[in-house]
Amino acid sequence: MRPRFTVLAALATGIGLGLAGCGHQPAVTSHARQEGLATVSASEADPASAWTEGYCGAAGGLVRTLATLPSVDPSTPQQASRTSSELMTSVVEGLDRTSAAFENLGPAPVTGGDTSRTAAVAQLAGIRARADDVRHRLDSSSDPEATKTALRDARTSLDELDRLDLLRGLNDVPQLAAASSRIPICQELVKQPR
Repeated sequence: MRPRFTVLAALATGIGLGLAGCGHQPAVTSHARQEGLATVSASEADPASAWTEGYCGAAGGLVRTLATLPSVDPSTPQQASRTSSELMTSVVEGLDRTSAAFENLGPAPVTGGDTSRTAAVAQLAGIRARADDVRHRLDSSSDPEATKTALRDARTSLDELDRLDLLRGLNDVPQLAAASSRIPICQELVKQPR
């Protein structure tokens, strides 16, 4: 199960053009109410499903962030640098929100869930640190060669996000893998683009 990050390919192309120039889905809810009588969803009745739904919701937040990233304007080296910095700021903010959502999940109800979440947060933290470093270099660079290097590194950060598989950890835990196969938000994350 790997979330779709196809929007990153277009953004990476924009950054590539910048280098050449330098020389929401709505939230899914599991609650249903009919005439004042609440019904309990499968995820509410099963702690593993509820936790998995929260995990997929956190991963979905990053997908939504990446789908709405600002465009890179490669018309001039200065524009490419400025708009790439804005893009990297959005990436850093999205990674921060996603990490916070994972942290706020609470303990996993099954063995292995916390390990999967910890690994996902560590991956996000590494990418975030590199993206933030790129952003700072883009903001402070006045040297064309340093700008080109920072733009290449921005593209590398986007490629790293494209390879990220936040849902892999769920597959490693049988109860969570089974739960994710029944939860709409999890299934939405793994649908192939048409």
